Amino acid sequence: MNKVVKDILFVLAVVVFFLPFFLCDAVFDWYTNFNLQHSMVMSFLKFAVLATLGEVIGLRIKTGRYKADGFGVLPRAVIWGLLGLTIKMAFVIFASGIPVFLEQMGMANALEVMKQPFSSSKLLVAFSISAAMNLIYAPVMMTLHRITDTHIVTNGGKLSCLLKPVAFGKIMKELDWGMQWNFVFKKTIPFFWIPAHTITFLMPAEYRVLFAALLGIVLGVLLAIAANKKA
Repeated sequence: MNKVVKDILFVLAVVVFFLPFFLCDAVFDWYTNFNLQHSMVMSFLKFAVLATLGEVIGLRIKTGRYKADGFGVLPRAVIWGLLGLTIKMAFVIFASGIPVFLEQMGMANALEVMKQPFSSSKLLVAFSISAAMNLIYAPVMMTLHRITDTHIVTNGGKLSCLLKPVAFGKIMKELDWGMQWNFVFKKTIPFFWIPAHTITFLMPAEYRVLFAALLGIVLGVLLAIAANKKA
C-alpha cells in the first residue's frame, strides 16, 4: 500500500471517528453533558486521543510512516491523558488567578471582563492569562513530556514502561537543551502558544480544554519539525 493511499485511509478514519459528534444531536448532547459533569475525565480523554493523534501525524512527517517500532502509541496516550489533567489544572488556576492579580495591579473588574462580550479589555486579560501560563507552566510540562517520550522509547514503546521508574536525572542530562531552548521554548511559546491560548481564553470555559487538546495535534507537528531541524 503506497503512502498516498495510507494518508487517505488515515484521514477517512479520523473523519469517521469524529463525524457523529457533528451530525448526531444525541451524541453531541451526551458529550456536552458528560463534559460538564466529568470535566477531568474528559480532559484525560481529549488529550489521550487528540494529542496522541498529533504525535502520530508528527511521526508520519518525520519517518513517512504512521507506526514504528518502539513508538508506543498506548503509553503515549496514557501519558498525554495524565498531562491533560495538569493542563486542565493550569487552565483553572491561571484563568482564576491572573484576573485577580490584574485587579491588584490596578485593572478594575478584570474578573467581570472575562464574562462579558469581546472587548479590548477582555483581549488584554486573555493575553495575560495565556502569557503567564505559557511562561510559568508550559516549559515544565514540555520538558516533562520530552522526558516521558524518551522513557517510552527507551523501553521499546511497551505499555509496561508505565510501571517502571523514570530515570529523570539521566534523561535530563541527555536532552538536547539547545533545541529545547532555541526552538521549543524561544520560538513556539511566544509565536504560537501564547497567541493560540489567548484565543483559547476568549472562549467559554467549557470549550477551552477541547480547543487546547486540538492544539495538541499542532504540537505533534511542531515536535516533528523540531526533530527534522535537529537532524
